[in-house]
Amino acid sequence: MMKWNKEIWNIRKRFTLTFFVIILPFFFLIPGVLYFLARNGISVGTVTVPITVTFVLIGLLCFLLGYVISFFLMRNVFHPLEEMSRASRQIARGDYSSQIDYQGSIDEIRTTIDNFNFMARELNSVEIMRNDFIANVSHEFKTPLSSIAGYVTLLQDPDLSESERNEYIQMAFFNIEKLNDLTSNILQLSRLENQNALREPVRYRLDEQIREAIVLLEPKWSKKNITLDVDLMELSYTGQSALLFQVWTNLIGNAVKFSNPGSSVAITLRQYHNDITVTVSDRGIGMTEETKKHIFEKFYQGDSSRKEQGNGLGLAICRIILDLCGGDIHVSSEPGKGSVFTVRLPSPED
Repeated sequence: MMKWNKEIWNIRKRFTLTFFVIILPFFFLIPGVLYFLARNGISVGTVTVPITVTFVLIGLLCFLLGYVISFFLMRNVFHPLEEMSRASRQIARGDYSSQIDYQGSIDEIRTTIDNFNFMARELNSVEIMRNDFIANVSHEFKTPLSSIAGYVTLLQDPDLSESERNEYIQMAFFNIEKLNDLTSNILQLSRLENQNALREPVRYRLDEQIREAIVLLEPKWSKKNITLDVDLMELSYTGQSALLFQVWTNLIGNAVKFSNPGSSVAITLRQYHNDITVTVSDRGIGMTEETKKHIFEKFYQGDSSRKEQGNGLGLAICRIILDLCGGDIHVSSEPGKGSVFTVRLPSPED
């Protein structure tokens, strides 16, 4: 608001200056003409034609200058404002593609229109992402729901064997669990993007928290006979404990998920000057360069070679959490050789 008021004030100053530069000379011109006539012994009351002609010429000149000023104002001020009003109505109706082409020379008007065009482009990007998000959510819900409906239909067959019935029930529960995870992730994503998940920072042992995540995931890595190589330095940290715990469970869970049975996962925690670094490395299927470019985007699930698919929200949630915590996350990977996820956090203040 302060910036807008400043720009309006600058416009007013410029118009006021222009007005006085053009109009003030006429306050001196007319008395000057009369003084010239009087000095030469010509009475204003007795001379009609020359004075009339003079005032007609002055009137025409004033009209011409008024027309030029009006044209300037129409082209540089009023027309752009009308265009902005039209574009605002389009945006209010949901059309975010509107852009204003300003060819004038007033810097304040140009800045205002540039800001308006930037806002319209940002709103258009948000609308595209919103539509993509809705489409992806619909798809992610539809797939497990269709599977559940299919297994429920199969369970109605009275000729099913006990083993087949148990298998279908397990598959139905598996898809119900996927729906539950998807719902939880979407709710968490919404809270994070609205910054409603932030709490008062607490001081805790970061190495113990990572060990808790490892213990929580023990059923998954022991089922695949995966060996964990854990090297965590003792470190106290002040931050968002609950959110960072979700980062560790997501990263370690993904490493286990995409690792081959009998392989290993390495987890390290180190502090280097102003940074705390956590790495999670696996020897799994890895990922292509194209997958690495999009791996932290919402609903992105990589190429078809990734056998166990999630809902594509886990790593997106990790990135948002780390952004809120002042950290970042990177990945290095090669197909068939595994992946290394590196998390950097700011060092705690003493």
